[in-house]
Amino acid sequence: MTYDSQLRQRIAQTSARLMVQEGITDYQQAKHKAAAQLGIPHTRNLPSNSEIEAEILIYQRLFQANTQPYRLHHLREVALQAMQLFAAFTPRLVGAVLQGTAHQYSDIVLHLFTHSSEEVALFLLDKGIPYELTEQRFRLPQLVSFPSFRFMAGEESIVLVVFGVDDIRWSPPSPLDGKPMRRADIRMVKKLLAELEV
Repeated sequence: MTYDSQLRQRIAQTSARLMVQEGITDYQQAKHKAAAQLGIPHTRNLPSNSEIEAEILIYQRLFQANTQPYRLHHLREVALQAMQLFAAFTPRLVGAVLQGTAHQYSDIVLHLFTHSSEEVALFLLDKGIPYELTEQRFRLPQLVSFPSFRFMAGEESIVLVVFGVDDIRWSPPSPLDGKPMRRADIRMVKKLLAELEV
């Protein structure tokens, strides 16, 4: 292994640790903080997001083998309940809870599909669920913002990203590799839960 590849791996490992332990959700922020901690703040030899994701899985297997599978199962159960609640909006699970890399700071992220984000806001109000209105940005190839609603379900944070009805035919690029983001419907989440019996 060359010095450059060793350095990239060390930055990826430190970034993974920071994301899991400190709840950093932005890959760029984690990379720069990791490089600074390693005493090389101006390096351009930064790992890819997918390299960091691979190191998160390794970190969890090494240091959270007794807790992470239970945490993941719990988050997927909460996600399924939320998906059933929002079934009228054709929900899809995305992100760390779907990928299997969720940790104590991970949000449950659902993509919803509707004619208007107001329909989701009215649904939340009707159910008496307090929420914070935010936005999610995706590069498509220009930066596009989608409304999102953040609320708490017990101790868990759920983020609903609202897309148009026809947007179910495509998926925004994944922050990991730029390929279309993986999405799972209710049936697929039930299958994941059955496979991950704890």
